[in-house]
Amino acid sequence: MKLRQFGFIAALLTAASVAGSGVRPQGPDIPARPVGAAEVVSLSGLRNAEFGATEEDLTRRGLLRTDEEACGPTLAGHGSVSPIFVDDRLVLLWLDDPMSTPEGISAGTPVTAVRAAYPGVSPLPAPPGSHRFAGLLARDGDRAYLFLHDGVTVRKIIAGYADWARRLFDEGYGPC
Repeated sequence: MKLRQFGFIAALLTAASVAGSGVRPQGPDIPARPVGAAEVVSLSGLRNAEFGATEEDLTRRGLLRTDEEACGPTLAGHGSVSPIFVDDRLVLLWLDDPMSTPEGISAGTPVTAVRAAYPGVSPLPAPPGSHRFAGLLARDGDRAYLFLHDGVTVRKIIAGYADWARRLFDEGYGPC
């Protein structure tokens, strides 16, 4: 993916975030997901799609699909994961419910639980006057989780290379 494509995706992500897309409904009348339904995404990636893998390799292995109507390529069998490529390499995974971190953090988790699970997390305030979510960046070497939140609960998770996660936050974000 070229830098201008990344910018285009970032703009789409911002628009979708402002619109509130993808936020899982919550409340007493919404059934909870079954225990064990979440798939874990580590800082290496998914079990079959590692960060740094090429689009060509993932396509050859049958993991990357481009034939579906979506705003970009998708990972086969992972409808709740949007891959982000830069220069043909997988750099980030945009995670929707029911994906989780190894520590059990997923969309809907209280921000206090994120801070407990990742004590060295860096707060990223939403830009003043924007309608974007604030963030918490949990960095481990060159990898990180970016937890987008509304001040109370996690709304989205982005996993991958720390520099790209920070850049995505700084420049805008959305669901693609």
